[in-house]
Amino acid sequence: MLACECVLRRARTRRWANRKSESGCIRRRRYRAPPASGRPRRALEIVLGANDFDGDTAAQYGYVNRALPDDELDGFVDALARRISTFDGRAIAAAKRLINQVSLPSATNLLSALNSFQTALTWPETLQRVEALLKQGLQQDRNFERQWPAMLDSLLEK
Repeated sequence: MLACECVLRRARTRRWANRKSESGCIRRRRYRAPPASGRPRRALEIVLGANDFDGDTAAQYGYVNRALPDDELDGFVDALARRISTFDGRAIAAAKRLINQVSLPSATNLLSALNSFQTALTWPETLQRVEALLKQGLQQDRNFERQWPAMLDSLLEK
């Protein structure tokens, strides 16, 4: 999601979540959190806090372009898509290329993030947490993500 060019969100949506650090590792795509959020302190809150936040907060944090009320979202997306579709394709591609050059992490930094993630997957603490999460329904139970705060609390109980 963080690699998308334009992300729109319902304003009153209950949750927007980062779910990886609490399992003991930071996934490689979480590397995009600092540039997306615009601030290292906020990125640390997002990555380490592993909390849910609503659409308005997601917009404030820079995860999404904007949060709109339910009754406005579809119309806004349709109007924006129709407007962009009238522009020259080469001009759109050139603009995206220029923006990507200054905003995307380098291949070296992405590789470093991937290596960090893979290393974290070997840590005994991470393996223990992932195993506990799988036992509770991670990647198996469709409702697992909806119950995440309670699942995390039970995982953290010692």
